Amino acid sequence: MSKAKKLYILLGIWVTFSTLTFMISRLEVQKEQIKMTGKVILDISNDTVTALSWKTDNQSLTFQKKDGAWYYTEDKNFPVNAEKIAELLEQFQEFGASFVIENATDYKQYGLDKPTCTIHITAGEKSHEIQLGAFSKMDSQRYVSIGDGCVYLVKHDPLKSFSQKLSDLIQHDQLPSFAEVKTIKFAGKENYRINFERDSKQTYCADDLYFADGKPLDTAAVKRYLNNISGLSLSDYASYYVSDLELKQFGLDQPELAVTVNFKKTDKKEGEHETFVIQIGRNQEELAAAKQSGKENAEDSVTAYIRVGNSQIVYRIAAKSYKALMAASYTELRHKEVLTASFEDIDRISISLEGNDYTFTSKGRGNDKAWYYKEDEKLNIDSFQSALSGLKAESFTSEGPTQKEEIGLTVYLNNAYHQEVSIRLYRYDGNNCLAVIDGTSSSLLPRSSVVDLIEAVNKIVLA
Repeated sequence: MSKAKKLYILLGIWVTFSTLTFMISRLEVQKEQIKMTGKVILDISNDTVTALSWKTDNQSLTFQKKDGAWYYTEDKNFPVNAEKIAELLEQFQEFGASFVIENATDYKQYGLDKPTCTIHITAGEKSHEIQLGAFSKMDSQRYVSIGDGCVYLVKHDPLKSFSQKLSDLIQHDQLPSFAEVKTIKFAGKENYRINFERDSKQTYCADDLYFADGKPLDTAAVKRYLNNISGLSLSDYASYYVSDLELKQFGLDQPELAVTVNFKKTDKKEGEHETFVIQIGRNQEELAAAKQSGKENAEDSVTAYIRVGNSQIVYRIAAKSYKALMAASYTELRHKEVLTASFEDIDRISISLEGNDYTFTSKGRGNDKAWYYKEDEKLNIDSFQSALSGLKAESFTSEGPTQKEEIGLTVYLNNAYHQEVSIRLYRYDGNNCLAVIDGTSSSLLPRSSVVDLIEAVNKIVLA
């Protein structure tokens, strides 16, 4: 056979092959045509679902519903958050597609030969398998198969919600918002009770609402403490079904501190209250090692835990949260201000300074109130008021005075139960002064703030 004839035969074979290839490719294009659609491809009612499972590269989770309650099939003790399961299922109610590829054959190009996630739903007598494929960056949509021979592009991508871990699906304990607190009880490291009392005779400060053994506390400090409880992050659980052994390990068999709050919810009727309890502990092995190390601040790194009431869930909390919860002593919650009365309630102030006596008096009320020195000398009281308000304790003490008095004040109040308050400020050392209130040693405060008060008085009386 001549070379020319061989070439013609080869050329004919090539043409035939190319034609067949072209025809096959055209046929594939015809078979896998993409069309726009507004079609609802799944409509699964939550109420009919009895099982839900999904599998990704990282995890495989299965949940079932029995007698109206969801449980995790691997461990029925796991507290399942039914609302989160409902959220997962809700997206398949009226689950719509933007585009449909009919008669799909090459699932690989859509990432459906090895799905990113496969979801199984049992609803009534029907079972549904939903496969999530590749994400189309051009369309910003995901390829999905529901087993009907088509591939869909869906606007709502289920993958994000089905990437949740088991820990994301736990039914966490609820922390209340304390609308009106009746009592707060501490047991453990602190052992005392705080009572709520409006318009109390035990204080001359109108803002005082909380009292411990009849002594007024700083309302703002108590509210901050309650907010520290309400604001806790219950997300990092150490155990979702705590055992007696774990309670001991967590230091919760005998909590360092238990806090019981009797409070009224905003939706409760007048007089109806409920009780909330939180228990605080620390890892006993870590705590023993920290104490044995003898290192300063070693205990700061010890893992801390909380438990809400008798819940089976125990949570880890940050060191900052632990410190805030443990700061529950009377000293932590009492007033830091030397004088807690509102300046609006003060009628007259007598001052003794360096052997001299001075008196500031007021006339009028509210915006018409004015201050005078020597009866007829109207004065600007702002600097003095600021200095008096700036007298704040850095620590508390019962020590008696041993050095000279720096300045003394008697504050006369417009108050039915407390007409006057005696404040004596003594030198304590080079940096501090001792405050004695109504004859009782109270606190140490920066000497610089006492000097500011003295200078404010001299500015008025020496002018």
